[in-house]
Amino acid sequence: MAFHEISDPFRRLVRIMERLQEPGGCPWDREQTHESLKPYMIEEAYEALDAIDRGDYSDLKEELGDVLLQVVFHSVLAQRFDRFEIDEVIASASDKMVRRHPHVFAEVEAATAGEVTDNWDQLKAEERAAKVSPTEAPPSVLTNVPRHLPALLKAQRMQEKAGRVGFEWETMEQVLAKVEEEVAELREALAEKDTVHAAEELGDLIFALSNVARHLGVDAEETVRRTCEKFRSRFAAVEACAHNQGRELKQMPLAEMMAAWNQAKVVCTDDSEEQGS
Repeated sequence: MAFHEISDPFRRLVRIMERLQEPGGCPWDREQTHESLKPYMIEEAYEALDAIDRGDYSDLKEELGDVLLQVVFHSVLAQRFDRFEIDEVIASASDKMVRRHPHVFAEVEAATAGEVTDNWDQLKAEERAAKVSPTEAPPSVLTNVPRHLPALLKAQRMQEKAGRVGFEWETMEQVLAKVEEEVAELREALAEKDTVHAAEELGDLIFALSNVARHLGVDAEETVRRTCEKFRSRFAAVEACAHNQGRELKQMPLAEMMAAWNQAKVVCTDDSEEQGS
């Protein structure tokens, strides 16, 4: 059936993607592989997050369509090589959601979000165990942390999973003490002018800081992303200051740049207080 004859929007999208990958379709689409499409999956997901941050729901509608397009693209590509079809993808997701929500679709009780999370983790562990033979070692609790997650998000996910089996600092003071320990080790490596060791210690420090975020109950990735946007805004004010004076930024002494930066901090703080009032 031609795609213009299909009334169901989802099936129409699937048929369009099938046509693009058929002989005589789009040369670019036919050349793609699951590997080559990886960057687009990540890019579209981040563009959807950006629309959420901006509160632009018209843009979010479009970006979610682009995310869906990537799912359909991968599924139609898999279908071309007899790996799986889109209906199997949907069925797998539906079955998983029913299986992982026994407090809704079965007789298990879960009155709080924490109990739901505990049930979810237990079910995931059982599913993983069912995939290995009785003679094999049980899979690591970190097995399902994707290798390609952004580093800070990956760090927090690993810490969360390790914490759920008891590998966990009990207090924030202990977490901060670990940060201080890593700072001291980084200073020592720098004093020794050992770049390789310093890089390793820097990684340990960032990992420890992500654990601080987790204990605070905040997302480390999101926290740093917001700091980056704050830096972008304040640095733009420094650039504007140079422009207003008819100078290139590199001609402005650091002391003047810092003065403009500090003024931007005051303005940003005042704006935040007004928005919160």
